[in-house]
Amino acid sequence: MSEQVFQDLPSVELLQWLARGSLKQNLLRAIRLWVWLRSLYGNSQERLVLNDSFTYAEWRDAFFTRSHPKGDIIPKPHDSLCSCSKITSEWLFSKQTSITAREWKELMLAHTGIDLSHLEQQLQQRLFGVTRRSLQGDLQTLVDLGWLEYKAQKYHRVREFPPRPASSQDEVTPTQVSAYELNFLQEDLVAIAETHAQKINGVQRFFLQLDYVIPRSTIDVVEDWQHKLKQLWAKTPVPPVKLSYKSARLGNTVNCIVYPVCIYYVQRAVYLCAYGESPEQKTHWYNFRLDRIHKMTALEWTSDLPANLQKCDRQASLPHPDYIAIEMSKAWGFDFYLPSQLMLLRFDRNFHERYIQNTFRHETFEAISYKQAKNLIQQNTKPPERQTLLKVLENRSDKDAYYRLYYRHGDNNVSMRIRAWRPKAEVILPWELRKNIADDVATEFNLYQ
Repeated sequence: MSEQVFQDLPSVELLQWLARGSLKQNLLRAIRLWVWLRSLYGNSQERLVLNDSFTYAEWRDAFFTRSHPKGDIIPKPHDSLCSCSKITSEWLFSKQTSITAREWKELMLAHTGIDLSHLEQQLQQRLFGVTRRSLQGDLQTLVDLGWLEYKAQKYHRVREFPPRPASSQDEVTPTQVSAYELNFLQEDLVAIAETHAQKINGVQRFFLQLDYVIPRSTIDVVEDWQHKLKQLWAKTPVPPVKLSYKSARLGNTVNCIVYPVCIYYVQRAVYLCAYGESPEQKTHWYNFRLDRIHKMTALEWTSDLPANLQKCDRQASLPHPDYIAIEMSKAWGFDFYLPSQLMLLRFDRNFHERYIQNTFRHETFEAISYKQAKNLIQQNTKPPERQTLLKVLENRSDKDAYYRLYYRHGDNNVSMRIRAWRPKAEVILPWELRKNIADDVATEFNLYQ
């Protein structure tokens, strides 16, 4: 029998890789493939009593009870002990996995943008209550991914597992990168890149053009910092670092001691998301632009560190990239540590139908009616702003498109997006942001007089 043991948990990264495209659309299939792998390569409690070479029928008889239907129909509930009776949540949240349902759901919602109600519905579905054709399709997917070999009309376990996001391997070879390393991309780009990354008949057909404001003179520096961070993240434990950072907002260079969490490419530059000290000393989190870091020095956990870092170290609660993904899903904006505020946004109807409708902006973007927009103003403002905004709304068409959402107040990327939508978009709430935009518009207008 195969000696390797598959004990990977159903992380977002692993499921995204198994989905081979949109995890939102293929979630149940990805989870089912994970169960397949546990049944074929799991520990002694999970692994099926099955030869290394087997047919679908042999796997079926080992996995299901004897009364399980053998035809190509969706099996009806027939035996509470049959694996086809277990709902998805029972496979995920069990003693064997020790997964916390709430945390897993939060990560899934943050990554896929799926509605909570829809996710809950999927978790209540019978994971293996599918047709024989679907199960044979799962086997073919495992063959395609390198988990099985198919020859002589039988499936064969492999002796070496293919590289995967949840792999415990320390390094990924260049030939392995294309197999799963694309999962750092948004899931729609993963599907495109996996399909078109290679040349077709010697011609490259897929290109990714990004705005990148980092000057050529500092590109090497940015690459050096990324390489150093990669080395630091390979250490156990990951050390804190002292950054010498040129703050654009403060206009001078400051020193910050932080715990480096992850790297994000957002809009036009590469940022280090770090926890500890921020340039203005107003937040514990900060997104440091890599090209503005002048010096990076690794420290020891025994060093004189900020109190918040010492506390996290003592409690073994140092932040994880998943926390950032969850926080960004709660409000629109990259600066996830800034306060979240409610926004009421109006779009010109024609502009909305051309450029906004049927597009994804953020998880919190919610289309509302004209009447609901009025209620938001009444519930979230104080006099005299309330009367002013209600009068503004009275002068707007009820045929326009209205959205409520949550955004990070002070996030520059949010401000730039709203500026790009003007004058076809109007911020009604919050009052402070609306007033700031009005001042910017007035200043800009004077430039063209």
